[in-house]
Amino acid sequence: MPESLTFILELIGTVSFAVSGAMTGVQKGMDVFGVCILGLTTAVGGGVIRDLVLGAVPPSTFVHPVYALVAVGTALLVFFPSVRQLLGRRQHAYELVLLLMDSLGLGIFTVVGIQRALDLGHRDNLFLLVFVGVVTGVGGGVLRDVMAGNMPYIFVKHFYACASLIGAGVFLILLSLLGHYSATIGGAGSVVALRLLAARYRWSLPRAHQ
Repeated sequence: MPESLTFILELIGTVSFAVSGAMTGVQKGMDVFGVCILGLTTAVGGGVIRDLVLGAVPPSTFVHPVYALVAVGTALLVFFPSVRQLLGRRQHAYELVLLLMDSLGLGIFTVVGIQRALDLGHRDNLFLLVFVGVVTGVGGGVLRDVMAGNMPYIFVKHFYACASLIGAGVFLILLSLLGHYSATIGGAGSVVALRLLAARYRWSLPRAHQ
């Protein structure tokens, strides 16, 4: 995949996840520092875990600080009083924005995570490719939820990690058949579509009941 396309996708994913993290911080009543840290952690956390798994140190977040700066800037924007008041007055809008941003970030980072592993030469290890794709997609959200004192999204929300798994599979299949552009669109798009459909139709996995 061309570096320019990867960079653009990572920026879009960074903004999307930073928005979801910052909105969680606002909902929890955190101060501006807490909101920024939550936005930053959500945006770059999955990528840091991915790079550590792949042995790519220091992680790209620390080599290219533009992602951290974009995440913090996005979180500050969400913290603006006018934005907070707008979201606070409209709960439905808040939930919709959070769903869209989280789904978009999940889809983009799933395919970007796999591409990172491919660039490092792990082309023949399908298990590793899928694993780092999912970790890149869900890792930041898990850290966000733990830091915010919530049950991690992937354990309780409808069809979250499973959407990332399916998207990773779609990406790898399309990559072998149609090339990077189609694989990227198909992989990320399938994750977003599955998340939105799951939210619309209340899809969920079986849960333990006491």
